[in-house]
Amino acid sequence: MAAGLGTESNNNTDPQNQKTLADFDPQKKPKRNLYASGAAILASMTSILLGYDIGVMSGAALYIKDDLKVSDTKIEILMGILNIYSLIGSLAAGRTSDWIGRRYTIVLAGAIFFAGALLMGFATNYAFLMGGRFVAGIGVGYALMIAPVYTAELSPASTRGFLTSFPEVFINGGILLGYVSNYGFSKLPLHLGWRMMLGIGAIPSVLLAVGVLAMPESPRWLVMQGRLADAKKVLDKTSDSKEESMLRLADIKEAAGIPEDCNDDVVQVPKINRGEGVWKELLVRPTPAVRHIIVAAVGIHFFQQASGIDSVVLYSPRIFEKAGITSKDEKLLATVAVGFVKTTFILVATFLLDKIGRRPLLLSSVAGMIASLATLAISLTVIDQSHKKMIWAIGLAISTVLSYVAFFSIGMGPITWVYSSEILPLKLRAQGASIGVMVNRVTSGVVSMTFLSLSKAITIGGSFFLYASIASVAWVFFYTCLPETQGKTLEEMGALFGNFRWLRDSKREKRRNKANEINGDGASNVQLGPVSNGN
Repeated sequence: MAAGLGTESNNNTDPQNQKTLADFDPQKKPKRNLYASGAAILASMTSILLGYDIGVMSGAALYIKDDLKVSDTKIEILMGILNIYSLIGSLAAGRTSDWIGRRYTIVLAGAIFFAGALLMGFATNYAFLMGGRFVAGIGVGYALMIAPVYTAELSPASTRGFLTSFPEVFINGGILLGYVSNYGFSKLPLHLGWRMMLGIGAIPSVLLAVGVLAMPESPRWLVMQGRLADAKKVLDKTSDSKEESMLRLADIKEAAGIPEDCNDDVVQVPKINRGEGVWKELLVRPTPAVRHIIVAAVGIHFFQQASGIDSVVLYSPRIFEKAGITSKDEKLLATVAVGFVKTTFILVATFLLDKIGRRPLLLSSVAGMIASLATLAISLTVIDQSHKKMIWAIGLAISTVLSYVAFFSIGMGPITWVYSSEILPLKLRAQGASIGVMVNRVTSGVVSMTFLSLSKAITIGGSFFLYASIASVAWVFFYTCLPETQGKTLEEMGALFGNFRWLRDSKREKRRNKANEINGDGASNVQLGPVSNGN
């Protein structure tokens, strides 16, 4: 027995078997990469363009209707048509970004929107205004597709969720700016006020064109062009460590079909990886993993818009009018409150994405949206059916509008862009992201162009009951089809998809890991002081 104890004690003197208290300290997180953060912020500024247009149109439409003497149907079309026009930009952006690079595609998006904003600002009639929205819509389509792709490709895995949520942050910031612009310019003469609201949207695109000069090109795009030395320089600056930079470069080279031992500054990349055959691999003959990825990406984009967010954001003045607010100034101030809540909660979400994970945040967000939409529908129905002013119902309606945009912004809003851009394989990323944005914009266009007609057909309360039902279906879809991606590199995503029994497998894996941790803790030897030699 003594010999056995002595042998065990002597084995513990082996440095490989020793553990000190320091070994049980929590692992230190790497510092946030400021260079990657700065580039992500500049790229995400393109999303201000869409946000500003959404916010400003909610108020400008009130004045456009009075000035140009147009019907509600034309206002509906004017509000939602930009989303349909943006399809052209979304579909073209994938190929364009593969051709000229992610960075210069961002410049192109800003330039197109600049022209569209000026055309809207100088519009003299409804047809001229629609022309301006056509041009601006193409720019928005480019911006929506390229910003999340560029940011996902640039970001280290430790902060990818935080950085890739920036486009949604800037969309919300743009919406708030649009609401503030509405209130500020509402004091001008009728014919000038709405034109200033729309025309001043050209300013962010100018700032964007200047800021892009400080941005690096996407390392993944550089590898696709065979520019390994340039890609390595960018990865060294945007990774948390040299080791991570080398691993990221090796993963991208493997995805691009470049041999691992090839370290030349410039190499020839196999043609199949430059975009040829991508659409066939995405849609015609997808592997089980790619099929699952496309279903997940398309589904999350569809449900983000089908759950009614654009109806609330674009038509919030109408909703507040139904709730009992009649003054234009008060309606515009109430929309500013919506924009403020939306922006505040999206900022909270950016810090939670890489700590809590995508799934928990998304599922809790959608659950809150369902409760808010159902309560909003009930309160608006009570107000609609009542013959006297119901103060409690008015207060409840306003509160649930704010809670709905808060729950949307803390999960569904940012995670849609983060998740859909990070799960796509390198070769399919640009075109796959284009499909997601296309579905997003079509759904948004349909929702925003039908809300007034829908609310007349089934009442405004009925409309929100419908959105609550769609959000409920979305929750089930997310729970069953979307695996957790937190902490995975972009090149590791393929292993998560293709197995629709992933939910059961992931639960088993968690139980196995927990058991291993318990067993490991029980068996470990902690050295508190000098190790005895067995005597």
